[in-house]
Amino acid sequence: MVKSDPLVVVVGAGPAGMAAARTLVEGGLRPLVLDKQPAPGGRMWQQPAGSRQPCGLPGHDAETAERARKEFLDLAERIDWYPGTTVVDATRGRLWAMGPGGEVDETSWDALLVAAGALDRVVPLPGWTLPGVYTLGGAQTALKALGCAVGRRVGFLGTGPLLWLAAAQHLVAGVEVAVVADTSRWTGAMRALPDLLADRARLALGLRCLRMLRGAGVPIRRGIRAAAIEGGENVTGIALATRRGPRRFACDAVAIGVGLVPQTQLLDLLDAPFDLDAESGVWLPRADRAGRTPVEKVFVAGDGARPLGAAAAALSGERAALAILEDIGRPFDRDRAARLERDLERHVRFARGLARAFPFPAGLEAGIASDTVVCRCEGVAAGAITAAVRAFGCHEVNAVKALTRCGMGRCQGRLCGLAAARIAAVTAGVALAEAGRLRAQAPIEPLPARVRRTAPDAVA
Repeated sequence: MVKSDPLVVVVGAGPAGMAAARTLVEGGLRPLVLDKQPAPGGRMWQQPAGSRQPCGLPGHDAETAERARKEFLDLAERIDWYPGTTVVDATRGRLWAMGPGGEVDETSWDALLVAAGALDRVVPLPGWTLPGVYTLGGAQTALKALGCAVGRRVGFLGTGPLLWLAAAQHLVAGVEVAVVADTSRWTGAMRALPDLLADRARLALGLRCLRMLRGAGVPIRRGIRAAAIEGGENVTGIALATRRGPRRFACDAVAIGVGLVPQTQLLDLLDAPFDLDAESGVWLPRADRAGRTPVEKVFVAGDGARPLGAAAAALSGERAALAILEDIGRPFDRDRAARLERDLERHVRFARGLARAFPFPAGLEAGIASDTVVCRCEGVAAGAITAAVRAFGCHEVNAVKALTRCGMGRCQGRLCGLAAARIAAVTAGVALAEAGRLRAQAPIEPLPARVRRTAPDAVA
């Protein structure tokens, strides 16, 4: 009897998942790759609709993205590739995935690499649920993948490199940028310069975006202390509180974001441990430099492990695949693994610089007005969270969820969980870590009202 090769499942076909699949094939395996999108590339290397190419947009390396997608699709005869397939549940050794037709299939796995990417992080603000408000990533995706802007006159609000990149991309595309409002200050960027020099190309890109915006006369405001989005049926403007007093800028759309949050729901179902990143207040999955989690045969790579950007995601996917080959007893290149870890350390250093240059606006999140909606799925305002903490003497975020329904909606707390935890911690006067993190529940993605369950191992 011939023993079959171990089945390695890769969840996600962004930069990390594509690099991992290629490396596993090079190691003699036939991986199973699942991704909810209809085409590979993830959000960062997303394929434009039709034949349109987003040429000329700063920060979008179309050639690199196209080459990576082509290399992945060239593996079609050597991998099992299921686009439009969403993983909804997993246990040790098994997972369940929903295909394009709504069928839910079950399959086993010998090793699992989670490369699920990240989501935009948003601080709830007055008016953030108005029609015409988008995340930075959403506005960027509409521009790059669909060739359309979210508005004629767009305001950009938040902090982080994506804020400036998205604004510059819209400017190049002919959109009027109403304002770039950043909660960080220039002094932070100067202190972060030694670490930012770890990636001179990305630093140069950031400076290029700044010069473009300034050269076009775009209003730039730093050190924003408070903000509100104004409007009725649609957005009409942004009101800012700055050190020089209040300012208002008219616009018909707003793109907001304060960084990225890894998508870790699948790892949560597998009981992977997490650690709180003190700087960002985000819970990150615990993993070694090769992507191994403490859960046997479970690996993590890309922005789903720690948001470092597309290039770093590809490196981490390759490194995790080498770790899988090593752990299952297949030959692997130790020198290649060491080189990848050195390259990744450079990206980690650059990320430290970004965290110092664009610190998370914890004060803005902690000071959310009581009538501001925090959980838009369930319509839960900040005041309801505060009242529950005071009335019941509990600050753990899952208890707050049970009392208020915050985080029980369609997104399962992906947008509101971190804000709810900070509000609860501030109200109770405890450290953020004591508020904990929302636990994921299966299914981790919405299912249709009727699903067809197929026989076990039908996916594989």
